Amino acid sequence: MITVFLKELLDNFRDRRVILNTLVLGPLLGPVLFGVMISFIAKEETERMESALELPVVGAENAPNLVAWMERQGVVVEPPPADPEQSVREEEHEVVVRIREDYAEAWNAGRPAPVEIIADRSLRYTGTTIARVNNYLSIYNRQIGNLRLQLRGVHPDITRPVDSQIIDLSTPTSRGGQVLAFLPYFILITVFMGSMHMAIDTTAGERERKSLEPLLINPMPRWQIMAGKLGATTFFALATLGLGLIAFVYAMGMLPTADMGIKLNLDFAVAGKAFVVVAPAALMAAALLTILASFAKSFREAQSYMGLIVIVPMVPSLWLLINPAKAEYWMNWVPLLNQNILILEMVRGEPVQVSWYLTTIASTTILALILAAVAGGLYNRPKLIFTSG
Repeated sequence: MITVFLKELLDNFRDRRVILNTLVLGPLLGPVLFGVMISFIAKEETERMESALELPVVGAENAPNLVAWMERQGVVVEPPPADPEQSVREEEHEVVVRIREDYAEAWNAGRPAPVEIIADRSLRYTGTTIARVNNYLSIYNRQIGNLRLQLRGVHPDITRPVDSQIIDLSTPTSRGGQVLAFLPYFILITVFMGSMHMAIDTTAGERERKSLEPLLINPMPRWQIMAGKLGATTFFALATLGLGLIAFVYAMGMLPTADMGIKLNLDFAVAGKAFVVVAPAALMAAALLTILASFAKSFREAQSYMGLIVIVPMVPSLWLLINPAKAEYWMNWVPLLNQNILILEMVRGEPVQVSWYLTTIASTTILALILAAVAGGLYNRPKLIFTSG
């Protein structure tokens, strides 16, 4: 078993392309992509919030006081386009404000004066601009409403029978956990990608090269041979996991967290806990990929199957994004979902009970050993071995 393990490691370490794809590009791609994406989003949001709001206004002459008040707030009022709706559809302007001609009449009569915000909410980048415009109009609305009540001898508080306030208990660390919501998926997909090439090469690859059959006719139990191959595949998965976590720690440390008002709880201590939690998933991924590759007659055919496996670590992550449920103990018995839950709790800075760690490691390890036994048992079937001709 140890001989097969070392042989597979040496064979793959001699292949520079494998080392480059598995131990360099695999661990670095996720952190670099994630870091660049978050930095770009944070920079764009900060610039959009702090930059002067350029706002085309149709019918500015109908509400000179409103327009003058917005200009005092720093809004740059621009001339209106000929066709406001068309200009928004063609993305020439993000938002156009239209003050209708009956604004003055409704204003003087004490009725709500109509103001329209023309925008396309399906364009995600316009959300900040729409919110800023709506906020300016809401502030102006409250100010004028309070003045009208005071002129009539009515205290403005009479319009607020309930004074609701949001007491935000979030911390910079817990808000940072929202930024790292995609972290579990990146970590788990790194494990699967790290073991993919080795799983294919040690099964379908060797069968295609005609080297698997003479290996299995040696006078030793076949499960020992498969255990050595699984050990080598798991080693590469763990190496990829460790390098990926180190890369994430450094990449997240470069984010402008101070400007974002958050704190990322991702240091080497948290990364070490995440490594221990996800380590059983490395054996599970190696066994699952080996089982799938066992049914392929060639290296290329096995690669075509592997595209389906990428969906496996994606399912629990997507489920948590669609249905952000409260973490409960039973979730620790569901492999891959439990890793997602624990990593999210750790990066949020929440205390995690030891029983949750033990349950997660135990449940994933049990499933991994079952899959490993299945993978070893497959090579006791001659029909599955001698199919390369």
